[in-house]
Amino acid sequence: MSLETRAVLASYEPAGDLLTVWSSTQTPHLGRRALADLLARNLESIRVIAPDVGGGFGPKAPFYAEEAVIPAAALRLGRPVKWIEDRREHFMCATQERDQYWKVALALDPAGKILGFRGTMLHDTGAFVPWGIIMPYIAAVTVPGPYAVPAYRLDMTVVLTNKVATTPVRGAGRPQAVFVMERLMDRAARELNLDRAELRRRNLIRPDQMPYAVGLIFRDGKPLVYHGGDFPRGQATALALADYDGFRARQARARQQGRYIGIGVGNYVEGTGLGPFEGVTVRILTNGKVAVATGATNQGQGQRTTLSQIIADEVGCRIEDIVMTIGDTAAISQGVGAFASRQAINAGSSALISGQSVKRQIVALAALTLGVTESDIEVEDGRAIARTGNKPILGFGELAKLAQGVPGVSFAAGQTPGLEHTAYFTPAQASYCNGTHVVEVEVDPMTGGATLLRYTVGHDSGNIINPLIVDGQVQGGVAHGVGNALFERMTYDESAQPQSITFADYLLPTAPEVPRCTIEHIETPNPLNPLGVKGAGEGGTIPAPAAIVSAIEDALAPFGVRFHEAPLTPARIVEELRRAGAYEKLSTA
Repeated sequence: MSLETRAVLASYEPAGDLLTVWSSTQTPHLGRRALADLLARNLESIRVIAPDVGGGFGPKAPFYAEEAVIPAAALRLGRPVKWIEDRREHFMCATQERDQYWKVALALDPAGKILGFRGTMLHDTGAFVPWGIIMPYIAAVTVPGPYAVPAYRLDMTVVLTNKVATTPVRGAGRPQAVFVMERLMDRAARELNLDRAELRRRNLIRPDQMPYAVGLIFRDGKPLVYHGGDFPRGQATALALADYDGFRARQARARQQGRYIGIGVGNYVEGTGLGPFEGVTVRILTNGKVAVATGATNQGQGQRTTLSQIIADEVGCRIEDIVMTIGDTAAISQGVGAFASRQAINAGSSALISGQSVKRQIVALAALTLGVTESDIEVEDGRAIARTGNKPILGFGELAKLAQGVPGVSFAAGQTPGLEHTAYFTPAQASYCNGTHVVEVEVDPMTGGATLLRYTVGHDSGNIINPLIVDGQVQGGVAHGVGNALFERMTYDESAQPQSITFADYLLPTAPEVPRCTIEHIETPNPLNPLGVKGAGEGGTIPAPAAIVSAIEDALAPFGVRFHEAPLTPARIVEELRRAGAYEKLSTA
């Protein structure tokens, strides 16, 4: 549930035969291609603009019928046409995710080392497949996570039903897979009488095993291979920050006071930075500004800030001198869009490559103009400065004019027109971020209400470009995970008619329900891109349901209840407590 629902505005200009569409989409270039096919128009006669969108989270990535109907109406009527989805329409028509049913088993030796995993998974894909079946596929190959699993088999069944279609939602199949594996790990620890964190530690893939081939094919079509990452250090960091070792004493004191608190742990690995590419153009303007265009889009991830930082560092200008165009198909010919925690890797690397190229062009032109060697030129604050002599200076604006040349006059030997470069970074494979979440929960057994007391995250997304933005992504992801764990569920009657189509029936976490996270970054550089970064947009969500449900189960351990699903609502908690005879125990205590 994004803050902003979907919206489309289309306008046709007969003079230029140009159809312009503004859409709250995550994928403007993909949308333009779909429109060109449906309307039988040349690609260049369509411009799609994705303005800053109030949240995407995945459901705004597919191409919807309205994105074709509204432009078609604008063409037919010869006037602008606008459509804004209301909340009820969003509940009933926008794509969704998460419904899967698993039956699984985990084999371990007496020391707790994993020997193998097997099971079945049933995925409800809804009435059609607008984004393929990648959610169950990603779930299937995410199960091993950070653990060494030598033998693995999963039989996956995808079922068409008459419900709304499923497409990726923040996490895209991974929260379900992590929930399955982490619940199994808790069960195994209980059976083996081992501490839950210790069992995980014994099975974590070690840094000296990197690169680690899992033995599966990821959704990008490439072998699933982890490059970089220190899973044991990540878990140890999160446990230390959470004072995991001191929890049992805290729990004992709470129980003496009649309070039920528990702790849960969740580990995950996420495939990020998926291809095929993303592009960035960097161009020096004659007024000294630096124009930047990218096919990447912005739904609150801080793309402008992050890309501006990279380009300012590489080109040698001030951030305030960057003029950026995001998500506009007229600004750059090719693009893919925002999904799969991919933009820092793809757009960020393209920004780095373009910035470096333009910097070389600036240095070459300045050296040629000033009659010095290239090694004698420094670039900073939008100026090229010669180190020797009287240190003459050429500003970016003057250099841009020189790069245009004089009409009818030949360039000097070695000079090239303009100061610009477009790069399209194409990753060789997915990059894998990872992390550990530790959460403390207090449960009121009389009402089933669960309160999150403390939330700790050890997170590795490679080199950090902007710590505040990454922290915000993790914190926001945890908020989404809290909703998945405790609140958000679409309900249907026997005819698959939706029953939860208002916020009175479909509950979201609000500020009091979402704790402020303690976040520690474990930076292991990613060797698969020049920035050394990994994705960060979804990691906060992925292990949250597993960790929270684990903590609830731990809090209610005296009653012997077990939980195998999410969301875990108060009603479900009370139902299990009643089935376990907890209220008879409480009444006699």
